Amino acid sequence: MLTNEMVKEAALAAGADMCGIGSMDRFEGAPKEMDPRYIFPEAKSVIGMVFRIPRGVQRGIEEGTQFYQYPSMAYGGINEIFAPAVLYQVGQMIEDNGYEAFIYRNTGARGCVSDMDGSPGNTLSPEEQIEVMNQAKRKTNHHRSVQFTRAARPGQIPPDLQFQFRLAAVACGLGEIGWSKMFLTKDFGPMQRVAFIFTDAELTADPLYDGEPLCRRCMACVRECPGNCLSKTESIRVNVGGKICEWGKLDEWKCYAFYTHGGRKFNPFVPKEVWDKNENGDLDLLEGKATANEKEILKVYRALEKYFPTWVGYNMAKCGGCIRACVSMLEKKGGCMEGKFKEPLRKGKPWVMDR
Repeated sequence: MLTNEMVKEAALAAGADMCGIGSMDRFEGAPKEMDPRYIFPEAKSVIGMVFRIPRGVQRGIEEGTQFYQYPSMAYGGINEIFAPAVLYQVGQMIEDNGYEAFIYRNTGARGCVSDMDGSPGNTLSPEEQIEVMNQAKRKTNHHRSVQFTRAARPGQIPPDLQFQFRLAAVACGLGEIGWSKMFLTKDFGPMQRVAFIFTDAELTADPLYDGEPLCRRCMACVRECPGNCLSKTESIRVNVGGKICEWGKLDEWKCYAFYTHGGRKFNPFVPKEVWDKNENGDLDLLEGKATANEKEILKVYRALEKYFPTWVGYNMAKCGGCIRACVSMLEKKGGCMEGKFKEPLRKGKPWVMDR
């Protein structure tokens, strides 16, 4: 008989830093296009795993000296390499005990709704849209893109289904969502990635996190967001298995743009004279705007395209303002990360480029 202890022991032995288990009924009320019960209708349990992000990969961004290690080692390395290997091992153990394991890594798939904000329609990111256009100009078709999908049969939803990872982590009892919409755990604050296994094994659901609030509502994430993407007063509230999750209203697409190209004050990869000679104002389009739509952001990416050899270049300028602000405050003001390190992440004021 498969037990919680067997699953958690296997997950931690394989390399996960935390493991929690939830019941599938905790997804009740989720939009159909984001309800994982449609993926595996017979599933009875969801297993969530946390993979710690070493704080040191933020050091280069904190100092403004090295940007690639966070997206490669923490983001891509965990999502694409380390977590899938752990999922595979735990999934093998589950299936060796006679139950099915649907493993689900932190996905980069594009489904019938946006994995950014859940909206329907074109779900390609701005750089992917540019790449598709460039592929068309070169008459090649090796870039995988899904812009239109349809259901495989009546009553089903179109592929590929996207569910909200952070809410799923809450459903597994692993932590809570902070005001920044980042998922927080008691051990690592906002510094982790998550991945999941759905199984038809009926495991015992862990209680939802009900300890000391992990987010202190200090609003450091709001103050230090370079794009002013996060509201201080408006919020989103979602019920997960009886637990109310609340976070600040976020302009997801604008957040995406500042996260990847960082704006002129936070992007050291575009020369200052480029911004200064920006006659059409395309690069400054998002500066000072309260909101931004996908078309406006695409215009910025098109203006930046000539300065980067590939779309990967955009992802070098990871602002990470909310994450580093959260870590800094949790370390300094009695939060869950207080006393975890001998030296704080932040030792001075956040850097800003010379405009």
